[in-house]
Amino acid sequence: MRTEISERVRQLHNRALIIDSHCDTLTAMPVQHRRLGEESRQGHVDLPRLKAANVKIQYFAAFVEPQYYARPLLRLLEIIDLFQHEVQDNAGSLWPVYGREDLERVLAGSAVGALLTVEGGECLEGSLAVLRQLYRLGVRSITLTWNHRNQLADGVSEARTGGGLSHFGVQVVREMNRLGMLVDLAHISEAGFWQALQESSQPVLVSHANSRAICDHPRNLSDAQIRALAAAGGVIGLCFYPPFVHGERPDLDKLLDHAVHIASIAGVDCLGIGSDFDGIKTVLPGLEDVACLPVLTEGLLERGFSESEVEKILGLNHLRLLRQVLQ
Repeated sequence: MRTEISERVRQLHNRALIIDSHCDTLTAMPVQHRRLGEESRQGHVDLPRLKAANVKIQYFAAFVEPQYYARPLLRLLEIIDLFQHEVQDNAGSLWPVYGREDLERVLAGSAVGALLTVEGGECLEGSLAVLRQLYRLGVRSITLTWNHRNQLADGVSEARTGGGLSHFGVQVVREMNRLGMLVDLAHISEAGFWQALQESSQPVLVSHANSRAICDHPRNLSDAQIRALAAAGGVIGLCFYPPFVHGERPDLDKLLDHAVHIASIAGVDCLGIGSDFDGIKTVLPGLEDVACLPVLTEGLLERGFSESEVEKILGLNHLRLLRQVLQ
């Protein structure tokens, strides 16, 4: 933790329950030849830095990159195998969160909780049986699309078509609700967003995105989307990826603009953190890795959020969603 952080910020950050709803560390580690349990100067997230930043639960995305789309399920299983090896190798320090019982055990103990997610529904290969098997392997959230069209829906790069959820996509949303999985609407087209929000019987997650009113990027949400997400009890994870923060001068102050705007139009209860660490090639100055999270706590306080509101943004809003959806 930075030594220049004030004592008030230090105390608040140390007592807060911190949850980050998106990182791509499982994809980055093999490329960078590093392990989760070893502190590294590469990348943005590892177990020692998570502990230094007081992160209690980290969502780990299994992202199947487009070059693997010919055999997406095979690639996904390889990433899940890596996740399971890391959990085993860090037993006692890292605890997988598969349901409410695991969640409460993590909250009561000293281990960091790890929630396994999938980024992109290509890996389902059009089968609800595959979805159920992934649940049995520990997956607890799926981002329905990445940027492109798949069998579930159109991603943001297909928005010009006006396409939303397919019939299979509707089935997936309903089955995820039944199983107790978080439906993640990051990356989906706007039409798909509205349809999934309507179809889901549970509140949904937008794991990593910001406000389009502040930064007009297709990956960010409109004010109408943010209000609807909040009204349905959902959460949006503030994303640290510079192009989603500001087109010309992305920095921490601009990221805080997103937090202030979202809270002003929809309330603070829909705000969380979704860093996108290890999935981004550039970082915001001052937020170079997960160990820098105290500067975000400081910035939120300086922008007028109360200590209780900051605690909601840092993790309590995500916790509420987890407690409601997981079984």
